[in-house]
Amino acid sequence: MLQPVGVPKWVLGVLNNVYDLERKIDAKDDGLNIRRNVDRIKEILEGESIFYEDPMGQGFTETRTDVEATICGEGAENLRVVEVIKPIIRCGNRNFSIVIQKGIVVVESFATRLDGDQENG
Repeated sequence: MLQPVGVPKWVLGVLNNVYDLERKIDAKDDGLNIRRNVDRIKEILEGESIFYEDPMGQGFTETRTDVEATICGEGAENLRVVEVIKPIIRCGNRNFSIVIQKGIVVVESFATRLDGDQENG
């Protein structure tokens, strides 16, 4: 993985775990207001110009360099991210940043998914 000088490896570990926590919170009721604590951690790290991007649902082409993708299903047209294993971690600000960890994703053809849905419906 890319790791610019000055970005400790532990920061990547923290952001990967914060991303996992956030996904788990989204999947369940957040009765303990854990989301607030996760958001504070993200704000602190973003104040140090380190943040992550969740590519879920985004389009994918072979020229995309910020993610490593596994293609599932049939077809290679209209690919979309359907699962994020690791988020894209960036250093900088939201307008201009460099990738310090590529996202690891699973992509699937949107046309294939629609065809499969029609068969089941």
